[in-house]
Amino acid sequence: MANDYYATLGVRRDASADEVKKAYRRLARELHPDVNPDPETQEKFKEITQAYEVLSDPKKREMYDLGADPFAPGGGAGAGGFGGAGFPFSDIMDAFFGTATSRGPRSRARRGRNATLRVELDLQETAFGTTRELSIDTAVVCTSCTGSGCAPGTHPETCETCHGRGEVQQVQRSFLGQVMTARPCPQCGGFGSVIRTPCPECSGDGRVRTRRTVKVKIPAGVENGIHIQLAGEGEVGPGGGPPGDLFLEIVEKQHAIFAREADDLHCTVEIPMTAAALGTGVTIETLDGAEEIDIKPGTQSGQVITLYGRGVRHLNESGRGDLNIHVNVETPGKLDEEQEELLRTLAKLRGEERPPGKFAPGQRGVFSRLRDVFNQH
Repeated sequence: MANDYYATLGVRRDASADEVKKAYRRLARELHPDVNPDPETQEKFKEITQAYEVLSDPKKREMYDLGADPFAPGGGAGAGGFGGAGFPFSDIMDAFFGTATSRGPRSRARRGRNATLRVELDLQETAFGTTRELSIDTAVVCTSCTGSGCAPGTHPETCETCHGRGEVQQVQRSFLGQVMTARPCPQCGGFGSVIRTPCPECSGDGRVRTRRTVKVKIPAGVENGIHIQLAGEGEVGPGGGPPGDLFLEIVEKQHAIFAREADDLHCTVEIPMTAAALGTGVTIETLDGAEEIDIKPGTQSGQVITLYGRGVRHLNESGRGDLNIHVNVETPGKLDEEQEELLRTLAKLRGEERPPGKFAPGQRGVFSRLRDVFNQH
């Protein structure tokens, strides 16, 4: 057979019935004559309709896959074409108009929008958690009409245009004949009823804006950028509909001493050269208060001293991160005569009056790197 129905719909030969149906509906929306009235488009629309008529029927599809004519007498296809018994008229209506069934009136009550509020916290609060009372401007149910939108003592009236159905029907002509479609009623907006006397407090919306206070518990371990969801604490919807959610965006303030990395903390302690050589004790501030640490003799600049379990608490877990103390050894810039003499004596005793330059492990001199470059050529 000349026609490749699978290629016409753009599906694989092993496509499921749902895939065939979706492909047809997509093409029908694009090629329907009411959208593209040119003759070439109309011919393509007939082709995809014929292809769908065959591939959507298991018996016709089986005959087509075997190489037989699915429209032959006795093949179950009847006369075929647009007037045949197998013409998928309901699928065309569903593809082009969305649905052929009545939707009925829609409710005035709709879910409210979500809201986001930025909350600034210091390191102590994010590390151990805290409780905050937050003032938010939001929409709440109107107390005058309790969300109905009607003035006290009144009620919504049935729409005279759609008689409460929320939609009106319209007949259109196409090459297929007369097609009946449904659209939301322009008089009532699809609600099926009209508010003749709106509530003076909310102007018929069923909600008013006000400022309210929410008490929020911030869990320990939150960090900058994290969002906390508070279900049902957002705006009340129109018509007194259910509220949305409130999201708290955590903004952690920069600390004067500590830098945070996940649940670990980092800080720098500067000590004199003599203290690093001889060893000493240094009192530092931690999140738990002042604590003394030991500087061992011979401590080098850049060395890290770790205090385990002195960092931030793990979010929703037990335990805490660590506090990493980076040691920076200060070299004196100015010496008086006595200090300089003492250091020269020390250098002489250690044989360091003219020390040879040494590269740290992994470091290489400029000339050795140049030599390697020349050796490669």
